[in-house]
Amino acid sequence: MATEVLMPRQGQSVESCIIIGWKVKEGDAVTEGQSLCEVETDKATFEVEATATGTMLGIFYEDDDDVPVLNVIAAIGEPGEDVSGLRPVEEEVSSQTSEVSTPVSTVKAPTSDLRFPTFGTSEGVSPRARNLAASKGLDPSTLAGSGPEGRVIERDVLAALASGAPISPAAQAKIAAIGSGIGGRIMAADVQAPVAAAPAAPAMPEVSYSEESMGALKEIKVKGVRKLVAERMLGSMQTTAQLTMDTSADARAILAARKQFKASEDKAGITINDLILYSVAQTVVEFPDLNAYWLGEKMVQFENVHLGFAVDTPRGLMVPVIRFANKLSLEEISAEAKRLGKACAEGTIDPDALSGGTFTVTNLGAAGIESFTPVLNAPEVGILGICNVQLKPMMDKEGGVEFIPHMGLSMTFNHCATDGAPVGGFLKAVRERISTIEK
Repeated sequence: MATEVLMPRQGQSVESCIIIGWKVKEGDAVTEGQSLCEVETDKATFEVEATATGTMLGIFYEDDDDVPVLNVIAAIGEPGEDVSGLRPVEEEVSSQTSEVSTPVSTVKAPTSDLRFPTFGTSEGVSPRARNLAASKGLDPSTLAGSGPEGRVIERDVLAALASGAPISPAAQAKIAAIGSGIGGRIMAADVQAPVAAAPAAPAMPEVSYSEESMGALKEIKVKGVRKLVAERMLGSMQTTAQLTMDTSADARAILAARKQFKASEDKAGITINDLILYSVAQTVVEFPDLNAYWLGEKMVQFENVHLGFAVDTPRGLMVPVIRFANKLSLEEISAEAKRLGKACAEGTIDPDALSGGTFTVTNLGAAGIESFTPVLNAPEVGILGICNVQLKPMMDKEGGVEFIPHMGLSMTFNHCATDGAPVGGFLKAVRERISTIEK
């Protein structure tokens, strides 16, 4: 009997994988454990191995196909076996409206069993499902989920749309109503009033280009990490009121600490970025409004800091998360940051290690950036950008001027969730911690 080869599940947040390329073809002899193809999630790349020894009787998907996890992608068996029954068939969508299920509560605070909320979404709705539902004016909490533990995933939303499921009045109001309250806040009267049809999203402008007019061309399909980053950054800017505040911290202590560590045997690997991550983790835990999620109708504050940090990789930007960073020593944060950063660069990162952050740090200091506007990892409330070190003129005790190295800090926060004064207090505390960091 032929053996199925399934698209494996890589983490609870992954719904599908893109096949980058097959390493075998139909009719080839394969052995158990042999690499059959390379696939890519929106976060990492890995190989799918043969589950048996035999002949490749069928390859059911082509390169660049986006395949749901646990779908049969190939079959291995003896020559001549019939594998038609294993080939995927196009799913028929029921014409009946999806049964309404009880909405799953949104986000739970991380606990010590390392079960964390999916990045940017409610537990009961996947990122793709939520984005698609929002674009179509559909309330995903009214759908019956077919994912793990009843989770609503993208195919549930597609099924509801294909069946003509109606848009709920509440969803229509949220999309189209113009709030009459302060700052455009939607009031009860706005929701109860007749709602006009929501305007269509603006289409990308049509462009005309050719090799004759513009020279050699290279078209690149947007997928994987680049596609994910694009969706999240656009969604973040469209759904949050982002404001950036800039300041700087006296960098003499942190530069001296790095110099001393570099000369030691046991701490030589501790970098300035490690010192910053440690300082931020110890500071943000004191500001619960910033160590939080903004969920529109409510906020969720976290007792512990799960610190995300931006990593540039050949495949694009990734943000791995250091769990319980506020409880780790400097050495432990340094080791964990290196482990996660290496896994991101090599494409072996566990997808679940890229979700569940409560606050994020992004460091562009090494690139010589003096100030910038970090984009929030929604639903997180804050993200701190680290800039380069520059000499800054400061008045000394005698009234003269001396030049002191300062590190730039650029803090973006969601003004829906908090205000300038609390963020200013946080930045002041970060400055003080960096400027007095112990060696």
